[in-house]
Amino acid sequence: MASTEDFKDYVLDQIPFDGMLSARKMFGEYCIYANHKVLGLITNNQLYIKPTPVGLKLHQGALGKPFPRAKDYILIEDELENPDLLEELINESYKALPFPKSKKNKEVKD
Repeated sequence: MASTEDFKDYVLDQIPFDGMLSARKMFGEYCIYANHKVLGLITNNQLYIKPTPVGLKLHQGALGKPFPRAKDYILIEDELENPDLLEELINESYKALPFPKSKKNKEVKD
């Protein structure tokens, strides 16, 4: 089942983050970005946050796989209704995640 746009909008409204938060649709699901860092995924109307050591310490709940053969992500369930915990988890996870590597222009060979 693909995630709905309504759920994506709800999640983005619930996440307390001072920077730029966005979502991009991918294969019927959504990738969540925080200032161009991949923060997590929305699949099957469930929010998953990329695991970081600090995020795993803050989150004592379930882990889950956003899709088959994926590594475990932090599964956000009741935390969507707890803005203080969600804010701390999002901000600390964001700090621990690396920025994406810049794409270098490939030279065209004749």
